[in-house]
Amino acid sequence: MKIERKFTTEETGAYGAMAFTTTTSEIRNPDGKIVFRNEAVEVPDGFSQVASDVLAQKYFRKAGIPARLRRLKESDVPKFLWRSVPDEDALAKLAPEDRFVGETSAKQVFDRLAGAWAYWGWKGGYFTTESDARAYYDEMRFMLARQMAAPNSPQWFNTGLHWAYGIDGPSQGHYYVDHATGVLTKSTSAYEHPQPHACFIQSVKDDLVGDGGIMDLWVREARLFKYGSGTGTNFSSLRGEGEKLSGGGKSSGLMGFLKIGDRAAGAIKSGGTTRRAAKMVICDMDHPDVEAFINWKVIEEQKVASLVAGSKAHELKLNEVFTAIRQWDGSAEDSVDPSKNPALKAAIRSAKKAMIPDTYTNRILQYAKQGFTSIEFPTYDVDWDSEAYITVSGQNSNNSVRVTDAFLKAVKDDADWALIRRTDGKTAKTVKARELWDQVGHAAWACADPGIQFHDTVNAWHTCPEDGAIRGSNPCSEYMFLDDTACNLASMNLLTFYKDGQFDADGYIHATRLWTVTLEISVMMAQFPSQEIAQLSYDFRTLGLGYANIGGLLMNMGFGYDSTEGRALCGALTALMTGVTYATSAEMARELGAFSGYARNAQHMLRVIRNHRAAAYGKTSGYEGVNVNPVALDAANCPDQTLVTLAKSAWDEALTLGQAHGFRNAQTTVIAPTGTIGLVMDCDTTGIEPDFALVKFKKLAGGGYFKIINQSVPAALEKLGYSTAQAAEIVAYAVGHGSIGNCPAINTTSLVGHGFGARELEKIEAALPSAFDIRFVFNQWTLGVDFCKGSLGIPEAKLNDPTFDLLRHLGFTKAQIDAANDHVCGTMTLEGAPFLKKEHYSVFDCANPCGKTGKRFLSVESHIHMMAAAQSFISGAISKTINMPNNATIAETLAAYELSHSLGIKANALYRDGSKLSQPLASALVEDDEEAEEILATGSAQEKAAVLAEKIVEKIVYKEIIRTNREKLPERRKGYTQKAIVGGHKVYLRTGEYGDGRLGEIFIDMHKEGAGFRAMMNNFAIAVSVGLQYGVPLEEFVEAFTFTRFEPAGMVQGNDSVKNATSILDYIFRELAISYLDRTDLAHVKPTGAAFDDLGRGDNEGKRNFSEVSEQAASRGLEVLKQISSTGYLRKRLPSELVVLQGGIGATALANGTDPVSTLNMLIPETSFGGGGSTTALATGTVTMDARVKAKMQGYEGDPCGECGNYTLVRNGTCMKCNTCGGTSGCS
Repeated sequence: MKIERKFTTEETGAYGAMAFTTTTSEIRNPDGKIVFRNEAVEVPDGFSQVASDVLAQKYFRKAGIPARLRRLKESDVPKFLWRSVPDEDALAKLAPEDRFVGETSAKQVFDRLAGAWAYWGWKGGYFTTESDARAYYDEMRFMLARQMAAPNSPQWFNTGLHWAYGIDGPSQGHYYVDHATGVLTKSTSAYEHPQPHACFIQSVKDDLVGDGGIMDLWVREARLFKYGSGTGTNFSSLRGEGEKLSGGGKSSGLMGFLKIGDRAAGAIKSGGTTRRAAKMVICDMDHPDVEAFINWKVIEEQKVASLVAGSKAHELKLNEVFTAIRQWDGSAEDSVDPSKNPALKAAIRSAKKAMIPDTYTNRILQYAKQGFTSIEFPTYDVDWDSEAYITVSGQNSNNSVRVTDAFLKAVKDDADWALIRRTDGKTAKTVKARELWDQVGHAAWACADPGIQFHDTVNAWHTCPEDGAIRGSNPCSEYMFLDDTACNLASMNLLTFYKDGQFDADGYIHATRLWTVTLEISVMMAQFPSQEIAQLSYDFRTLGLGYANIGGLLMNMGFGYDSTEGRALCGALTALMTGVTYATSAEMARELGAFSGYARNAQHMLRVIRNHRAAAYGKTSGYEGVNVNPVALDAANCPDQTLVTLAKSAWDEALTLGQAHGFRNAQTTVIAPTGTIGLVMDCDTTGIEPDFALVKFKKLAGGGYFKIINQSVPAALEKLGYSTAQAAEIVAYAVGHGSIGNCPAINTTSLVGHGFGARELEKIEAALPSAFDIRFVFNQWTLGVDFCKGSLGIPEAKLNDPTFDLLRHLGFTKAQIDAANDHVCGTMTLEGAPFLKKEHYSVFDCANPCGKTGKRFLSVESHIHMMAAAQSFISGAISKTINMPNNATIAETLAAYELSHSLGIKANALYRDGSKLSQPLASALVEDDEEAEEILATGSAQEKAAVLAEKIVEKIVYKEIIRTNREKLPERRKGYTQKAIVGGHKVYLRTGEYGDGRLGEIFIDMHKEGAGFRAMMNNFAIAVSVGLQYGVPLEEFVEAFTFTRFEPAGMVQGNDSVKNATSILDYIFRELAISYLDRTDLAHVKPTGAAFDDLGRGDNEGKRNFSEVSEQAASRGLEVLKQISSTGYLRKRLPSELVVLQGGIGATALANGTDPVSTLNMLIPETSFGGGGSTTALATGTVTMDARVKAKMQGYEGDPCGECGNYTLVRNGTCMKCNTCGGTSGCS
């Protein structure tokens, strides 16, 4: 084949004048721990920090490369393609530790990828001359370096390691078909033939232990999971529950075996960070066990709910039985007799009403007789990674049902539907089709599974039906072909072809041709994990070329994702891509021959090509052998008519060449999620997805982030005709001006009027650009205590009040502050922006509402119509999950599936926001206050903190507090530190005391727990400490918070007196009550010593052992506690990671050495400790309480990444992708 140069020249080569830069790559967990660091990473100048990090962390070979190499001469290979091997003589001269290194430059990675492709391409006869091979080598390296396209992850991991570095190793049981002889061969090397495929479809026979059977499949799956690939299988060949076995007896059915595979996948997924179990499970709608399959995850989630509720009910009710026994003031024998102990009788009755089994109640009575005083009953929570979820099945796969047109017709007609036995083909059961369809809708609505694959639509576009029907897909549902085949993917970055207001169609066509050749070469050079997959992948040679950034391209061009122009452009680009790939495939067939299965499938494949061509020509009828007419190319509304013309021409050429020579590949295109590779290409959007947010948080090389507008926005505004000045104001509306210049109400003029000088204004201006909220800047830490007290006349007591708002004190109203906040810090949305016309709002619509005030987001139908515009021109399918709002109904879920079918889409899945089990702890505090709930859901960081502190105090202060002035603690005070583990979560409780021994402050440290929960505890401790210092009796806190119930909860380890707790708060206030109030009734093991009564106190049991009289009398009553609080409880130093709880509105912990100006509004010196005069002795890495909520506001999903822990997950096709580390839950 002749390869022309489009992007490079012979003189300049691949990189030419391209600039490269050296950067430091670092990825941290939210707690500040470094996950990965490389201080000298060479990348092209245009790479963002995220792209550099992902390339360095994920794709650089980090070790094992010989430091000295030599080229190995091969007579039939051009010199520039000679592969390298270790230079043993040169290596021997190096110190042992210097003999092997890792990759440090992106050039090394690009060179080994393109070099290996060119090497194998030359050996396979793909290039006519050496200059063609060199042109290919340079063009591919250029496209990689310019982020124009990228192959799937296994290529980056494996390709070129043997060619470039001579890395080798023993075979791992793989196979390949020798391209020269056509003979299936077992690999002798782990690296010579790389494993570049990400997507696999595997078959399973209705055989327990034979080759290709059920247990063999788990082994084959494990081999794929081990190397980071994904696999899908249609299990409908397995007989249903109760069907006869050949040796007598009855089958355990489909679900029994699926649970084995699910457990195996979960075990593999849990081991290490590079392995993951991306798995698709498919069941036909006529399988006898399909109802159980449809409801599998629904029922398993119900089990989780039951485990959570049941475990907590048991823990509560059984300990109530113990309490009734323990508080009995009669004989020990009578204490366990319900007829004599009325409290026990009531507790047993209450347990029965709560459905506690009699066995357990009787067991408690037996425990009590043997001297036990409490029971440790484990409780569970609804966290997706919790023990409850691990206990149930079905959590390690994407589930899909295979729906036929016959079934959908039966639904429409409300007809019966037969479930067919697999052994003899007879009817096992008859159900109403509509009832079964309703079950599908309910399950998808309730727990996001199963997805839908439209069997007849898929097979109507099947190019090789003579070799069997398409029955399955890979985990992300974009690759759909015969069982036991594999597909290697690559995606082009559409936005890189958009230059100077025009789409570079010639460059796009050129790139498409070269990447089609690359993926074809990859089939030739590859090895596979089984003989069957190696043979069939070689025979059919399926490719998976696609694109990313369609959402970003449309916005740049000034078209909305949900617009006729946007859909038409998407259709034209897709039609052009696939037409060119098939034409290129036919050209390769002319030179190298058609794929092995082509001859027997020629008429079928040409029929499919004609149908694609008809759609490209905009035909609305006349399609051959399709069940649903595809959505044709809307040429009239396409804004670039050149693309329409070229698309038609490409399909003309594909059909003409195919008729003459056949095709080299049975399939050529899919639309994959482009997860990790999308980050390497710096794509604004991945796959066919729209953008998720208008304001992004760009990563800095030295750590941290800064706020920037999506770069598509300024381009779109220019395209829409806005002036530079207007565009600047629109952008500033979203990201903020970062200055109080021209700020409404709160500006230089108004502040000068309040006594602010030039120095103070300079401090404020310096802090504003990085502020998330303007109120974080106006505080004593920015302005200085002396200025606040002296010039502004603010009493110190007010400055230290956590509810103090300096701007409100100066007389500004809430509306003025909010307006200033929007001006300075931005709204993160364009809705309401100055100059922006409402008819242009749709151009900037994203998958989610943007910012705090944004209301607009793309509809379910808009996603489906965009998929339909592309599906008509895709060989395979499209990976996409349709996000639905929380208030969507089951009927709307089914309507979305039915719309998808009517438009010819092959598959999709739905996710209704909030359909998974979860409830934030914060919601428990505001469940009775609609206003507080609203602030918690939509308010700013400081508003949320203020609401939580307020609600905490509200729950405690329900009687008049006599003391209204805050009583300060001594600068040097004593207390104690108690370490314990509550429900598996480590907790440090630290107290601070007044001189007379009264409790004056508490600190709670859970430094290894989730950022959101940890910060919640920080704010809680602050609120309690302030309450104590204003005179709230500790007894009121104890009464309010003991026996509260939420996770973490359960067994307590490390505390001598408290052995079980229903929540963290229950544990903390039990401990404080025992230590400071002598409340031994709250202890599971009574403390010993003279200060505590070891005997029960009859009617007074559970009450305070001192009278609430004067404060003086109360102080005398606490002298005993003062004596007990001995130096044995004191620590010379605190645990190294202990967080000092200081804060106020929006309080958070700061990294060591971090200026608190930009992140804190108010700190409370009274709640600090430690020497040196520092008021910010805070541990590194603690993030704000509302990390999850803030992530949602920024457009992320609100869940932490399983690999790096950051709250930067975005939905990516049917998978999730982390925008910090590049981790993905799928196989791309």
